[in-house]
Amino acid sequence: MIDRLIIFGATGDLNARYLLPALVALRAGGHLADRFELTCADRQGWTDEEFRRWASAQLDRHAVMEPTEARKAIADSARYRQANATDVADIASLVAGGGSVAVYLALPPAIFPGVVAALGAAGLPPGSRIVLEKPFGEDLDSAVELNRLLTGVVPEQAVFRVDHFLAMTTVQNVLGSRLANRVLEPIWNSAHISEVEIVWDETLALEGRAGYYDGVGALKDMVQNHLLQVLCLVAMEPPLSLGERDLRDRKIDVLRSVRPLTDDDVVRRTHRARYLAGRVGDRDVPCYAEEEGVDPRRRTETFAEVELELESWRWSGTTFRLRSGKALGHDRKEVAVRFRPVPHLPLGLDEEAVPNVLRFGLEPESMTLALAGIGSNARTLAPLTLTAQPAPSELPAYGRLLADVLLGNAALSIRADEAEEAWRVLEPVMSAWSRDLVPLVEYPAGSDGPARVRSS
Repeated sequence: MIDRLIIFGATGDLNARYLLPALVALRAGGHLADRFELTCADRQGWTDEEFRRWASAQLDRHAVMEPTEARKAIADSARYRQANATDVADIASLVAGGGSVAVYLALPPAIFPGVVAALGAAGLPPGSRIVLEKPFGEDLDSAVELNRLLTGVVPEQAVFRVDHFLAMTTVQNVLGSRLANRVLEPIWNSAHISEVEIVWDETLALEGRAGYYDGVGALKDMVQNHLLQVLCLVAMEPPLSLGERDLRDRKIDVLRSVRPLTDDDVVRRTHRARYLAGRVGDRDVPCYAEEEGVDPRRRTETFAEVELELESWRWSGTTFRLRSGKALGHDRKEVAVRFRPVPHLPLGLDEEAVPNVLRFGLEPESMTLALAGIGSNARTLAPLTLTAQPAPSELPAYGRLLADVLLGNAALSIRADEAEEAWRVLEPVMSAWSRDLVPLVEYPAGSDGPARVRSS
């Protein structure tokens, strides 16, 4: 187990909202050794004490449910160093003086190549690991080049391309529920399932993230990584084990089975949009193009939807719809598995049976199954809903990911070939959108989204 963690970009939102609280959860659960060392690095010229005060304030906001003692222990033990993540001398100074280290790049993806090159030039201690946040590259070519750089610094087994979606309890439940229940696996195919929706609609708008989001957009930020990863777990063949080789081999099989999209397919089966000014709940949201830090000339989308088909024995004939939008009227974060209607109803039933839908709520976590049964009036069908509330996870998603990094468990890490294959799936969409073959439409903040694509 690695006992040294260096976080670059340590004064950013990712560290404040997720990484520091995850470390607190690990500390509270007894998952960190007493000798664990945390070094936080960024460009600000802060002292240790200034950073610790900032960290304490962030933990008071984002880790309020964790024990005070654990919050204080993480904040008080953190060391801060002013450093440029692309400067070889700065990196060499940070990694010197100890054994293997995990280096977490909580940085904009655009600078990953420069940082990885600097890590290689500085020289990491044997057994060290590199952790990268999504997206991995900006397109297929850059992903291939980034992977080439990484393999020149550490072995592939020491590269952790993390996606916290994979560590969420309900995302894990998508796989666990279908594989552990005899009632589901025999019908988990296109003969019984007409459509799968993987949706991350949120009421949150830009929330001060223009520096990152305006150069990425909804397609790259959510669909290309998070939602494609969920697709893999929904559609994969049962793996022999949940070990890193078996699980990741089956995931990449799914990506390779996606039918390539032509320009005509992209026009018919994708949508992009961005929000106008509006009201979400009790707050006014400005037009995206007028948000601070946004360059309207980039025509960045805040809503993306893509319909995919898989060319496989199990899934031929099923539609997979991946969708994500910002500043919408309601949060909807779920996987909805829609079953085909029954082929025949006995004469005398007065209502059509509503198709069954199995929903995995991603946030908040839940599972519901919509069925049809006899209602209060004989011979009249009525909807029945079965609901389950999964037990809360011992660790938050980022806590599990950090534990895997320190332990060297790469099962939930995205392998190099998988990262590249995900870009291949969406490259036709990116190309067609860049040529404006699909119009960038607009929707009012607080609405259900573009007029052609409404929530269901």
